[in-house]
Amino acid sequence: METKYLTVEEAASYLNTGVRFIRRLIAERRIAFHKVGVHVRLAVDDLEAFVEAGRIEPIEVRWSGGRAA
Repeated sequence: METKYLTVEEAASYLNTGVRFIRRLIAERRIAFHKVGVHVRLAVDDLEAFVEAGRIEPIEVRWSGGRAA
């Protein structure tokens, strides 16, 4: 399988965020990235892993007598 790499601008569009947010993630080393000369590229798989790591599962609340049990 071929790895797809995106520019910072493409990654921001892919995640529906701003470029500034992606650049901050890179600067804070919160997301994996690749340096190609002076260019920064982000693998789609790394973006997906970042999003999945931030996933929060819903909890099930049971109600008993008007109060959460």
